[in-house]
Amino acid sequence: MDAPRFPLLALKDMSAAQQEIYQRRMVGPWADLRGPFNAFMRNPAMADKALELGNHIRHGNSLPDALVELAILVTGRHWSAQYEWWAHYKRAKEAGLPMHIADAIAENKRPAGMRPDEELVYDFSIELHRTQQVGDATWARAKALFSEAQILDLVATCGFYVLISMVLNVARAGIPGDEPPPLK
Repeated sequence: MDAPRFPLLALKDMSAAQQEIYQRRMVGPWADLRGPFNAFMRNPAMADKALELGNHIRHGNSLPDALVELAILVTGRHWSAQYEWWAHYKRAKEAGLPMHIADAIAENKRPAGMRPDEELVYDFSIELHRTQQVGDATWARAKALFSEAQILDLVATCGFYVLISMVLNVARAGIPGDEPPPLK
């Protein structure tokens, strides 16, 4: 892998604006500067807004955690975002997503044996990424399974993790511990 484009920031070297955002927003899963956060901190105003949305996506989402992680994995795979996949594969397992689903997505294959809600999240996310739309049939399935708030949270999850994937790919964020990239 190519060298990261943003040297890792140390708290002592951050500007006052960066330190303020770090103290206010970098809590819980955001508590370190790995992944996209090191790059985000180069623009504190943008980081503040992105981290606020990210906090909703990760902790205020109306969808169950396993379905959120499924949408994130589909997005990470679509963008071949190695760090994203590395981080969220573990989170998907912890959230209870069956790992055969994640493993199939890693291989760019449609997972077999999904529950109806998993199948809908997979199909909706794939269709949204590939066509930049969701057709009437997929919309009708979504409306039958999810509330409008849940559908919007699914769209926002995919969209937010497109941003994250882009930042990670442009920043060339490496996998911690020099592990090999998980996606082929």
